[in-house]
Amino acid sequence: MWTEQHIEEIDSNIKRKEEQLSLPVEINQRLQIKNRRYLGSKYKLLEFIWKVVEQNCEDIKSVADIFGGTGVVADRFNRAGKEIIVNDILYSNYLAYLTWFSSESIDQDKIEKLISMFNNSEPQEENYVSKNFGGTYFSEYNAMKIGYIREQIEMLSEEINYREKAILITSLLYAMDKVANTVGHYDAYRRKLDSLREIKLLVPDVNDKLNRENRVFNMDANELVREISADLVYIDTPYNSRQYGDAYHLLENIAEWQEPEVSGVAKKMINRSHIKSDYCTMKATKAFEDLITNINGKYILVSYNNMAQKGVGRSNAKISAEEIIEILETRGKVKTFDTDFQVYTTGKTKIEDHKEILYLCEISR
Repeated sequence: MWTEQHIEEIDSNIKRKEEQLSLPVEINQRLQIKNRRYLGSKYKLLEFIWKVVEQNCEDIKSVADIFGGTGVVADRFNRAGKEIIVNDILYSNYLAYLTWFSSESIDQDKIEKLISMFNNSEPQEENYVSKNFGGTYFSEYNAMKIGYIREQIEMLSEEINYREKAILITSLLYAMDKVANTVGHYDAYRRKLDSLREIKLLVPDVNDKLNRENRVFNMDANELVREISADLVYIDTPYNSRQYGDAYHLLENIAEWQEPEVSGVAKKMINRSHIKSDYCTMKATKAFEDLITNINGKYILVSYNNMAQKGVGRSNAKISAEEIIEILETRGKVKTFDTDFQVYTTGKTKIEDHKEILYLCEISR
């Protein structure tokens, strides 16, 4: 039976939803590196990581974040005045690093005018994005606009430098994340399309005074460590079978802009072999051992969580805590630090006593 109270509650929820979907973008609002959803993001653990380094490491001038992800850990050390090396196998993440960590000069006025022009555009023609992702991952309107903006950025390639192009693409990718009909990744979209807010790009908030000595890479971390050295090497590998190239295939697709054929319900690029990671397979332990063996630095800091076999299926760890410690001890003395942290799992699995762990190795051999 429906009562007046039921109807009032429904009306209230509808009005609240309409307000959420029509929130205006503040004119002076700037895009921050943390403003995205990402599996395993360490944003809420930044001060824990910083505190461990501050209290247990000496004379840290350079930090290498070789599985950078969102880049928030590198950003925390960058803001503290450290020289940063940041890397990720995903090209979409690499573009974000160029945006926030590169020292290549940019024309800020040009970027702001272009982003304003993109926001005010009203495309009318179907394109690659609207044909493949409209009505599923995005509303038809947003998909058409995403495809139009991305093509416009490509057409500007001779008028803007590489970092300016990276900034424009990053602004688009972050804006897509705000209106995507997903739960935070692109392994699947929600059956009911209710992400109807119009896409709006923001100008990234960059501070180039911090970026004089930074270096950014887009390569396999095991190959990278053979070429670089840093006082502190921070490691946050994917430890389970969730391939980030699958979870963020759509962002990678838009970033690369090769307009590949897509397949399956999730509409993933058919060829994703170049963004597959051994750390999500049974090869993980061997890959980790090779990585640690070839690091050149003073300290190694490894992020890990004690998921072990607590979860279901793909959430379970491919490398055990015991294996990590054993491998790190081949390079020096290891200290362990932990803090409580809420784990991400699929479904409604409840994980008890979940902790984020840091293993700190002072390299002596």
